[in-house]
Amino acid sequence: MSNRFTDALFQLVHSLEKSEKRHFKLYIKRSSANEDLKIIRLFDALDKLPEYDEKLLLKKLPDIQKPQLANIKTHLYKQLLGSLRLLKATENIDLQLSEHLDHARVLYNKGLKLQSLKILERAKEIARANQKFNFLAQVISLEKKIETLHITRSSTEKTAVLAEEAQEISGHIDRVTRLSNLALLLYRWFVLNGHARNPEDEQALKKYLKEYLPTDQNVVDGFYEKLYLYQSYNWYAFIKQDFLMYYRYGQKWIDLYNEHPEMKEVETGHYIKGMHNLLNAHFDLRNFKQFEITLKQFEEFSKTPIATHHDNFRTHTFIYINGAKINQHLMQGTFKEGLALVPEIEEKLEEYALFVDQHRILVFNYKIATLHFGNGDFEKAIDYTQRIINGPLDMRIDLQCYSRLLHMLAHYELGNYELMESLSKSVFRFMARMKNITVVEEEMLKFLRHSFGISPRELKPELEKFLNKIKHLEKNPFETRAFAYLDIISWTESKVYQKPMQEVVYGKYLQSKHRR
Repeated sequence: MSNRFTDALFQLVHSLEKSEKRHFKLYIKRSSANEDLKIIRLFDALDKLPEYDEKLLLKKLPDIQKPQLANIKTHLYKQLLGSLRLLKATENIDLQLSEHLDHARVLYNKGLKLQSLKILERAKEIARANQKFNFLAQVISLEKKIETLHITRSSTEKTAVLAEEAQEISGHIDRVTRLSNLALLLYRWFVLNGHARNPEDEQALKKYLKEYLPTDQNVVDGFYEKLYLYQSYNWYAFIKQDFLMYYRYGQKWIDLYNEHPEMKEVETGHYIKGMHNLLNAHFDLRNFKQFEITLKQFEEFSKTPIATHHDNFRTHTFIYINGAKINQHLMQGTFKEGLALVPEIEEKLEEYALFVDQHRILVFNYKIATLHFGNGDFEKAIDYTQRIINGPLDMRIDLQCYSRLLHMLAHYELGNYELMESLSKSVFRFMARMKNITVVEEEMLKFLRHSFGISPRELKPELEKFLNKIKHLEKNPFETRAFAYLDIISWTESKVYQKPMQEVVYGKYLQSKHRR
C-alpha cells in the first residue's frame, strides 16, 4: 500500500469523488476557450493509472515532453485546488470565513471601507457562533487597521470595544495554543513510545503538564480551551495507564460536544477521536455494558451526513468502529467471530490506502495477530506479527516489542523449541535496547527458556509458579502495560487448566458480566 501513492498530484486526483471530477471538468472548461487542454488530458491519464508511473504517463501523452511535465502538473494541482475550494466553500466554516475575509480585503483595497467593515461584522458573527477565535483575531486586526487609518464615522465606543475584544481574544488564543501544543506533544510521545515504562517516563510527562498547563485552570473557558484541556489529561492518563482517569476525561470530551452539539459539524474529527478514546477506556476498564452502548452510538453517528461527508471522516469512523469491534471480541474471548471481520477490514484498508496512516495498519496487524493467537491459529499469528517485525521501527516501540513476544509465544505453541533459545535472546536484546522490558517480560522470558528443557509432567508445577508470580504483578502501575497488550495470564491459565484460551477469556467475561 505504501508504494501505490508516491506523487502528490496522483494522490489528489485519486482522492476525488465523481461529483468533484465532474465539477473540475466544468470549472476548467469555463475558464478556457480551448476544450482540449493539456491539463485535462493529464488529469484523465492520471485518473486511469492504477499507480503512479511517469514513463507510462508520458507514453499516454505524446505531445507533452518530460521537461514540460513538472510545470503542467503544478498548474493542474493548483486548478484542482481552486475547483475544490469553489465546490466546498459552503460546506466548511473555515472556508466560508476565509472567503468573507478575502472579500473584505478586496473591498478595502478598492477604497470601499464601509462595505469592508460590514462584511467583517458578518464574519465576526459567524466566527463567534462557531468559536473560531483564531480567525476572529484576523478579522479584528483588519478592523483595527481600517479604524486606525481612516475616518469611518464609527463611534469612539466602537474603537474601545475593538481594543478590549483584541485583548480578550489574545489571552484566549494563547491558552488554546498552549493546551493544543500539550495535547499534541503527549500524543506524539505515545505514538513514539507507547505507555509509560518507568518513573522516568512519568516525570517526563509531568514536565509537559507543568510547562503547558495554565497555572490557574479556572480561566480555561470556551469550547476549544476545554477540548484541548480534556484531550491533554486524556492522553496523560492513557499513557500512564490510569484507566479510570482516562475514562473520566474521555467522557468529559464527549460531554463537551453534547453541551455544544453544533460543534460536531465544525470539529467532526475531534468528536470521532473522542468516541474512539471513550471506547478504549471502556475496553481497558472492562465496562462491557457501557462499551456496547457507546459503540452503538458511534455506529449510529457514522451513518449521519456529518460523518459521511468527507473521506477523512468516513475512513476514521470505519477504522475506529472496526478496531472497537475487534476489542470487543478480544475481551469476550470470541476470537473466531472476531476473525470473521478481518477480510472486510483488510479490503477496506486497501480501498482507503490513500487516507490510512502506517500507525493504524500497525495496530490492526497486532490486533489481528492477537485474534489468531487466541483462536489457536499460531502460524497466522506469526504471519501478522512478522508484518510488524519486518516493518519500520520509528513508531510504537511498545507494539514492536510485544509483537516479538507474541511471535515467540506462537513458535512455542507450535513446538518449534529449536528456535526458542535464539528467539528469547533476540527478544530480550531488542526489548532491553528499546528500554521496554519490565518484570513481567523478564519472568515470561525466563519461564520460556526454562520450560522447553523439562518434561511435560514437570511443566505444570512450573506453569503454576509462573502464574502466581505474574498475578502478583497485575496491579503494579508499571506492569499493567504487559497485560493490556498481551493477556499472558489467560494464556498461562489455559495451560494450567488445559483449556483453550478463548474458553478461559470467555469464562472471565461471563463472571465479570454477572458481577456487574
